[in-house]
Amino acid sequence: MADFPLRIAVFASGGGTNFQAIVDKIATGRLNAWIMVLICNNRNAFALERARQAGIRAEHWSETQAGSREVFVEGLLRVLRDAKVELIVLAGYMKLLPVEVVREYQGRILNIHPALLPKYGGQGMYGTFVHEAVIAAKETESGATVHFVDAEYDRGPVFLQRKVPVLPNDTPEILRERVLKVEHELLPEAIAKFAAEHR
Repeated sequence: MADFPLRIAVFASGGGTNFQAIVDKIATGRLNAWIMVLICNNRNAFALERARQAGIRAEHWSETQAGSREVFVEGLLRVLRDAKVELIVLAGYMKLLPVEVVREYQGRILNIHPALLPKYGGQGMYGTFVHEAVIAAKETESGATVHFVDAEYDRGPVFLQRKVPVLPNDTPEILRERVLKVEHELLPEAIAKFAAEHR
């Protein structure tokens, strides 16, 4: 079973650079996985275009589009079940996953966060806001965390972490780029680690 590629679904909301990092690792043979579907809550997310360029199924699906929470949840679960997804990867997904999805895929959902959790996590701690907070607190290091997802933002158990220094002249934008480079390595590494340990 473990010889077969891990079947994953990726959720994203924006540019999709972490999604692209996964696509690239798979393409070079350094990650044994299949991206079955990319799901975006934002119809204008460039991640959708990245998926189309890579020949990967791309779905725009949001509660607003669905018309009700119930239809939204049913639609999500149907896509995931039909694709026989083994692991859900949140790669810059800005929404809280419905509790029904978390329950069905408990222990099989990973999220990447641009800080060293449990510090600088939770609602509102995303994008540049995280890096602004790290610099304002005069931290000497930051980094990226991959963690298992539960029903709250950034609260599930840490799976992998990597540190980067915070330098004296860093702006939030400079720190963001340094952390993002680490994210692009850490997320595919976490997927490989999950496949090795949980199949």
